[in-house]
Amino acid sequence: MGSLAQKYWILGSCILFLGCQTQEKKTIDRPNIVLFLVDDMGWQDTSVPFWNQKTPFNDRYHTPNMERLAAEGMKFTQAYATPVCSPTRISLMTGMNAAHHRVTNWTLRKDALQPMEKNHPTLRFPEWNVNGMSPVAGDPKAVHATPLPKLLQTAGYFTIHTGKAHFGAIGTLGENPLNLGFNVNIAGHAAGAPESYLGTENFGNGKKGKAVWAVPGLKKYHGDDIYLTEALTREALTRLDSVVGQKPFFLYMSHYAVHTPIMGDKRFLQKYLDRNLDSTEAKYASMIEGMDKSLGDIMDYLEEKKLAGNTVILFMSDNGGLSAVARGGEPHTHNKPLASGKGSIYEGGIREPMLVKWPGVTKPSSITDHQIIIEDFYPTLVEMAGITNARTVQKIDGQSFVTVLKGNPPKDQRPLFWHYPNEWGPNGPGIGAHSAVRSGDFKLIYFHEDRKIELYNITKDIGETENLADQRPEKVNELATILSNHLKTVNAQMPSHKKTGKKVPWPNEIINDDI
Repeated sequence: MGSLAQKYWILGSCILFLGCQTQEKKTIDRPNIVLFLVDDMGWQDTSVPFWNQKTPFNDRYHTPNMERLAAEGMKFTQAYATPVCSPTRISLMTGMNAAHHRVTNWTLRKDALQPMEKNHPTLRFPEWNVNGMSPVAGDPKAVHATPLPKLLQTAGYFTIHTGKAHFGAIGTLGENPLNLGFNVNIAGHAAGAPESYLGTENFGNGKKGKAVWAVPGLKKYHGDDIYLTEALTREALTRLDSVVGQKPFFLYMSHYAVHTPIMGDKRFLQKYLDRNLDSTEAKYASMIEGMDKSLGDIMDYLEEKKLAGNTVILFMSDNGGLSAVARGGEPHTHNKPLASGKGSIYEGGIREPMLVKWPGVTKPSSITDHQIIIEDFYPTLVEMAGITNARTVQKIDGQSFVTVLKGNPPKDQRPLFWHYPNEWGPNGPGIGAHSAVRSGDFKLIYFHEDRKIELYNITKDIGETENLADQRPEKVNELATILSNHLKTVNAQMPSHKKTGKKVPWPNEIINDDI
């Protein structure tokens, strides 16, 4: 870190520390918090049904520890993230909606748009925050925000980052979780995928031309016959051993699994092959079960250390299940009855499996259909930690769901928003530049390239099979106005048309033109 950056960081830390001195809850009374985040896990990549019925996918996968967590806590059937990873992770760490923080696509190279964005045939994409998030001001291509772990650290938590980071581009402050308020960083860096899950392959280290994707910091396991998910779990629990009983901890268990490359976890692979699953799908199922074992190992550890009664566990995924590429079988079908998958604004791309256990607060085996979105985690964890009057440089868009966990969901459901003025790469249903809003039963989607508007009643049509836009013009107008007002309020970026140079209009402008 350069000397100027160091001065900014020290100044920012001092301001944040002074701003958090009003916290009232004693450190010893604060609950431990485990945030277990899975990469690319679909809504049904589990034996826990998150719908009103079990599906064939629920029968395919074996996740006994998710079942255990659901039995001990609360299941959220309508929890949402964004269609791709970095926007979700930045929303998680800042409490901001993606349209607001402008890290609207996945990050990697400093100051650079993604190659597929430069070559789009009809759209010119905005200069979004390609450098991710930054704990200090001064980078015009990064969002400056007070990171969630910094608030927790200042409140007395020992903060551990384990696994995938993907918060900032290579060479930026946000690349290193230690700059964002984590006391410990285990294997987190700029890249959003591992080069290899296998210790026998050194997790990708040493492969020519693959240094960007090689998982850092796990040299003690190089050459060992161990899967990455297991190595990360062991390291996380070892670090917890050093702090247990001394201060509360925040463990951010952010697995690389089940992101590509799809590599079988041989501890669980054979039983799926024995079921005559497609070989790729068998490997994928083994990765799911390996992730679930990690969850179980952490839960067992908490019980053995007599910490379970004062530890909150939150389980979430960062986007919908992969379906457009790299999977076995027919593309865009791996999340049915949800439409499409990762990268899509349809439900398969954004609806996530979510569980929360808060001993003494959440009712065991409880279920809620209250709609939440990823930026809601920030204010929720702050409230769980007993932090009051915390000062942040950013405006928080998320709303705490603590009242929901207590069994008292709000009567009024506020709208949820998505905004993706970008290009992901693969093609498929609902994949492409878009904005969307979910309000009550209805969801409106606005596709930027062809200016098409779609309207679905998600409660009655979870698979988004019937576009009601022509049948319900009054609802289209209502939701287009709500969505447009939100985008304008946060000064959202929009692409422009290469042919005309004109910016893609707001959704309500399309409606008014049609009228």
